[in-house]
Amino acid sequence: MSPELVSILVLVVVFVIATTRSVNMGALAFAAAFGVGTLVADLDADGIFAGFPGDLFVVLVGVTYLFAIARANGTTDWLVHAAVRLVRGRVALIPWVMFALTGALTAIGAVSPAAVAIVAPIALSFATRYAISPLLMGTMVVHGAQAGGFSPISIYGSIVNGIVEREGLPGSEVTLFLASLIANLLIAGVLFALLGGRKLWARGSVPTDGATGEGDAGPADGETPGPGTDATSGTATGTGPVTSGATPATPATPTAPASPTAVAVRPGREAGDTGGPGGTGGTGGLIRLTPARIATLTALVALVVAVLGFDLDAGLTAVTLAVVLSTAWPDDSRRAVGEIAWSTVLLICGVLTYVGVLEEMGTITWAGEGVGGIGVPLLAAVLLCYIGAVVSAFASSVGIMGALIPLAVPFLAQGEIGAVGMVAALAVSATVVDVSPFSTNGALVLAAAPDVDRERFFRQLMVYGGIVVAAVPALAWLVLVVPGLG
Repeated sequence: MSPELVSILVLVVVFVIATTRSVNMGALAFAAAFGVGTLVADLDADGIFAGFPGDLFVVLVGVTYLFAIARANGTTDWLVHAAVRLVRGRVALIPWVMFALTGALTAIGAVSPAAVAIVAPIALSFATRYAISPLLMGTMVVHGAQAGGFSPISIYGSIVNGIVEREGLPGSEVTLFLASLIANLLIAGVLFALLGGRKLWARGSVPTDGATGEGDAGPADGETPGPGTDATSGTATGTGPVTSGATPATPATPTAPASPTAVAVRPGREAGDTGGPGGTGGTGGLIRLTPARIATLTALVALVVAVLGFDLDAGLTAVTLAVVLSTAWPDDSRRAVGEIAWSTVLLICGVLTYVGVLEEMGTITWAGEGVGGIGVPLLAAVLLCYIGAVVSAFASSVGIMGALIPLAVPFLAQGEIGAVGMVAALAVSATVVDVSPFSTNGALVLAAAPDVDRERFFRQLMVYGGIVVAAVPALAWLVLVVPGLG
């Protein structure tokens, strides 16, 4: 067996173990890099570490650190509260507000599962209160997270654009972002139409009291909300940023979100300001804009301007802004370092270090020549999209993108398939399938749904995830790859 084939089989084993044993894929990849690099490729430690993505490490740490501070001082709670109040009793707009909110959170740097963990409990609480399909609400949250997931300053966007730059491929940050945004927006529109959206429009508005108190636990089973019902009641969750390093082992029986009475006052909040999604503790008050929150919102805007307007490094800029906030408000940011998405950092750094070993030993060129040897560029492209979708439905989206894009480099270098469209198609194919209940985002939605038959909801998510896996890669290939055929 050739060394190249051995290294590919080891990569497959890494994906299988990460999927079936819930072991962080990055840790497995580091071990694989050490084993394959030493025993098969005859590399020393310097040769193995040559593939370590130091630039992406700083991006991941910096952006998630800044966002963890935003969570700790209640800035994200204020954003959630402000978005929820925009609904003003219009039931049909609630799913779209949740879609936009998760998209905004991921676009400014939240890890996708962290955004879903923040919004899903609120969204599914709305679904229960106003008889909205939990499948509609849950999938709107996940697709919203992916819609904003490839902005130039997002985690996914930074990773993919970094990989494209490292591999010397032509890239377009705007094309990547818009491809994911439009794809998820169109899917959300179809879901809204098929899963009761038209009936929601027909229902019009419901009376609200303008409060978003968490003390209102919602109607009892079978109770119909009456006039004056709090339209924006939600459940708070103590879940920190959930990382995508491993698929939950038992997605059918997740832990339920925390009860409304379990909300703890976070550092930096004033008395009566719970900082939960409602932020009022049932009092009908509002989450106030404190100096720390104003400064954090300013920092998030500054990050966007610095990266997009002045082409500054996203990671270094985010770290600098986070340090400034930490110095000014040390109590708010004390636990933020612990909430950095370390599992995601380990995941992507491990996978890309192993990919570096593959490059050193010539596996990337060997595999790319094999794909190109199929003789039909369009067929090879669609196969790569389906591989990304199928594996990502059970494993890490970031991990599979980190492996597939480098594997496609020699194939793309032939010039028969446009690299920009192919990378965008791979990114879309590997992330829209996160609605699967076997993925972190899907499991979070399943866990956040109150008063539902979880086995039935699990089957619904699984069937929908299967439909997405079957249909989206072909559509992404048709729209993004075929027009760019050289």
